[in-house]
Amino acid sequence: MTETDITIPTAGLELRGTLTTAGPDPAPAALLISGSGPIDRDSNTKRLRLDVMAQIAHHLAAEGIASLRYDKRGVGASQGDYHAAGLYDNIADAQAACAVLRDRPEIDADRVVVIGHSEGALIASELAADADLAGVVLLAGAAQNGKAVLRWQARQVAPTLPKPVQWLMKLLRQDLVRTQTKRLEKIEASTDDVIRMQFVKLNAKWFREFMAFEPAQALQRAAVPVLAITGSKDIQVDPADIAIMERAVSTPFTGHVLDDLTHLLRTEAGPASVRTYKKQVRRPIDGRVLELITEWTANHARKRNGAGHGMG
Repeated sequence: MTETDITIPTAGLELRGTLTTAGPDPAPAALLISGSGPIDRDSNTKRLRLDVMAQIAHHLAAEGIASLRYDKRGVGASQGDYHAAGLYDNIADAQAACAVLRDRPEIDADRVVVIGHSEGALIASELAADADLAGVVLLAGAAQNGKAVLRWQARQVAPTLPKPVQWLMKLLRQDLVRTQTKRLEKIEASTDDVIRMQFVKLNAKWFREFMAFEPAQALQRAAVPVLAITGSKDIQVDPADIAIMERAVSTPFTGHVLDDLTHLLRTEAGPASVRTYKKQVRRPIDGRVLELITEWTANHARKRNGAGHGMG
């Protein structure tokens, strides 16, 4: 396996990424797009090391599939300002990265798949309209707009808070869903790219675009096969969205809702809760996810057309 540092020009900036190759050239390849937040090419932040895209890249390489993963704007070695970048800036960056990947001599430009996790799955949904791709993979992706997703998250997270916190919120007559709704309304009413809310710098442009983005509509424009994987214990996106995706996509679609899988693509035996995230990331990605991604990518990188819909 060889890893090469890559420069991605986009919007007058340079993003930096890693091209992972293994096996004969020109190889099939995957563009790897991480989730939301100030995340580097490996899907890591200072507070939480998800390592999602590094693990996927290395697993794909073991099967002779190359990949490109990259740091977001203003993160890691990339130029730019993370807080000022909107969702559509991130989409443009992904398109630029895809063009760089296709232009590499080690890569077969006709056999490129896009794999996105969380926000990356939204971006992959938009890129699915590119008929020159071999397919897209949506990991823990949403089929509803961001406002609906954030409200759904609040309803799932509230019961998982520690009992003393729940008691205190009840004592103070605070409702997590109502509080979040007020915050979202304040963000929607803003016009600046970056605002401060409760003394915290917030990427308001991204939130406004995320709340308005309709992934199901993007998937209706899909021109390539789609694989979607979500966990039954995901409390950041609704596992039922897999069925919405299937109805939206007119190209070959395969959907899986994996038992006990969380938004971090790890298995959790106990109740679903964000409180276990730091413990979850000490374990590798669930092997079922890696096998499904690798097998599907290998199959669709060999042939550009499939048939039928399937749910797993």
